[in-house]
Amino acid sequence: MDQDLDQDKQQPPQWMPARRPRRLRMGFLLKAVCAVLCVGVLGGAVMLLWNWVVPPIFPGAAAIGFWRALGLLVLCRILFGGFRGRHGGWHEKKRRMRERWQAMTPEERERFESRMCMFGRRRAERRDE
Repeated sequence: MDQDLDQDKQQPPQWMPARRPRRLRMGFLLKAVCAVLCVGVLGGAVMLLWNWVVPPIFPGAAAIGFWRALGLLVLCRILFGGFRGRHGGWHEKKRRMRERWQAMTPEERERFESRMCMFGRRRAERRDE
């Protein structure tokens, strides 16, 4: 009889959602704290850099505070799409280009190289000839 009562105490009722393991909850909390810390550090860095560089160069520009620096950071993120972390980034593009290169015939590769000769070293090599 005592064993039956102990088993009932160990298992939650079926209507109650299962609890996440403590480790997952702590991981989420740690990630949230790191995200807030990173936003604060980036905002502070933007503020310090702006106040150090822009007012001396442009006399009409004023120093900015932390919240304006965060707004500037968000604006730059929207306009220029920095911070990486989406869509595979450079590694994904490099992998796709390698696959395309391997699928090309030798004639296609030579035509591609001739079109790309205007960039980088090959352009300088052609000038020397």
